Amino acid sequence: MMHIRHKAYQYIYGPVPSWRLGSSLGIDLLSEKTKICTFDCIYCQLGMTKTYSKTRSVYVHAGDVLKELRLLPPNLPIDFITFSGRGEPTLASNLGIAIKAVRTVRPEPIAIITNSSLVDRASVREELSLADFVIAKLDAFSDETFKTMNRPANAIRFDKVLRGLHQFKVNFNGKLALQIMFTEENREYARQISSIACEIGPDEIQLNTPLRPCSTPPLAEDELSHIKSLFAGCNVITVYESNKIHVEPISNADTLRRRGKT
Repeated sequence: MMHIRHKAYQYIYGPVPSWRLGSSLGIDLLSEKTKICTFDCIYCQLGMTKTYSKTRSVYVHAGDVLKELRLLPPNLPIDFITFSGRGEPTLASNLGIAIKAVRTVRPEPIAIITNSSLVDRASVREELSLADFVIAKLDAFSDETFKTMNRPANAIRFDKVLRGLHQFKVNFNGKLALQIMFTEENREYARQISSIACEIGPDEIQLNTPLRPCSTPPLAEDELSHIKSLFAGCNVITVYESNKIHVEPISNADTLRRRGKT
């Protein structure tokens, strides 16, 4: 068994066991002490959004990420390198630069977990297209349910998000998954959500419910299974059907707490 020495990495975390990505090594291009996001989702395991932002900026230089990646122990089992972390990763204006830089030092495929809030911007779609696997959030079917579930920053509208997802799918050559979080607040709209999700034509639809500690209770397995039946004709997986794997992290507990999981 590999001996793991835990380190206080600043920008990378994990690997963590992801039901979508296997052994996932996370990269946080925001790396702030408090969450920076375009949303304040009711189910976020990182807590309330205290810093809303719609402005893309450089928070972490790609060179600093590469320095930490070079410190990884050899033969560390990693299925994906995943841009995620403590906020919305597309807020990092150097996301594309960082993806290209990571590919120079690591062979693993790259994933991005995004809340889709900025996907209406051509520059964001271009940078997301550099990844092998994009997991994009879609928890609503209307502006009303969007505000209830995701509590977006001002001027972020659901119609723009939906249009951006359609545009992204047309030009993306990698794998696109839509992740939909179901709670009591949106379960009654599952049929409407399934309709717009399948119209986008993703490679996969991931049905989730809050199993991590947060203020919003999860739906039961049979409830999520019923919702899955409404997505007939689409490639759908639920969090309850996922394979649970054991992964030994190389980052210390404090880093994992600050960065969350993928």
